[in-house]
Amino acid sequence: MPGIINYGLFVISGIILNITPGPDTFYVLGQSISQGKRAGILSLLGIESATLIHTMVVAFGLAVLFAKSALAFGILKYMGAAYLIYLGGRSIFGRSEVSFVKEHQAEKRLKIYLQGFFTSLFNPKVILFFLAFLPQFVSSRNSYGVFPFIILGGTFICTGTIWMLIITLFSAHVTQKLRGNITLANILNKATGILFVALGLNLLRVKANG
Repeated sequence: MPGIINYGLFVISGIILNITPGPDTFYVLGQSISQGKRAGILSLLGIESATLIHTMVVAFGLAVLFAKSALAFGILKYMGAAYLIYLGGRSIFGRSEVSFVKEHQAEKRLKIYLQGFFTSLFNPKVILFFLAFLPQFVSSRNSYGVFPFIILGGTFICTGTIWMLIITLFSAHVTQKLRGNITLANILNKATGILFVALGLNLLRVKANG
């Protein structure tokens, strides 16, 4: 492919990285278990939309700012952690979203999509990962500008979407009957909230140098 080297190796590496459990995977899993298939799919679409932005950030060189500026990195990190902890606290202390389909469908869909989007967007580790990973597969003689980065990022997004879609459908199916019981649904919702808080606290541990 134009400007790309070892594309096959990139695809294999991307698949391995995608199936390795990480914050995005756990987030989608939590949403699928607590709110069902539709919420899981909307969450993963939000996450992958943010991943596309991360790709563009790396392609245009803006990620170097976050790699070299402790202030920029710290701001993004604390915003991401605060957002995850906020979502977790709301799930822990709020009511279950059992009535997801019944209440204001359009607003619910947008809200869940944006939650997934901002969860990934505010994670500086994702930007630094792309900054370190993508350039390894771009030729040093690349004359196609940002095109190779977009192709690589798009490939990674496609494999990641397929994997998380499998997780979403499986987990939502397995827990479908549990969500029909309000008591169990509340337990699932609070467990998901604890997971989000844990992800937020873990993000606070991330350092710019990895």
